[in-house]
Amino acid sequence: MSCRHCGELFLWPDFMDRLETARHRVGRPFHILSAHRCSLHNARVGGAPLSQHLRLAVDVSLKGHNKGALIHACQSAGFTGFGYYTTFLHIDLGRARHWFGGQKAKDLWQTYLD
Repeated sequence: MSCRHCGELFLWPDFMDRLETARHRVGRPFHILSAHRCSLHNARVGGAPLSQHLRLAVDVSLKGHNKGALIHACQSAGFTGFGYYTTFLHIDLGRARHWFGGQKAKDLWQTYLD
């Protein structure tokens, strides 16, 4: 995947294989809102200084997806980092962790995470 700002390419075949596995398990296309970012683009969009997007992470739009099926597919495909937001799910292969993009996101996702 490449940075939409400058075209900087980041290749990670294992990540892409896992992404395809998750997509296949969901049975629907993924609309990727953000993926690899160069450091300048990451700073301009307010990304964390050590964001996984500097390597490769994806933000998958929730539109048209069952949130429970989406999270299960991504977990079973081996993703380890999860950011839960109101309009997208962030997934990456960084250290195991999760976070919410605010209280509304926490309320939205809580049913699927218990």
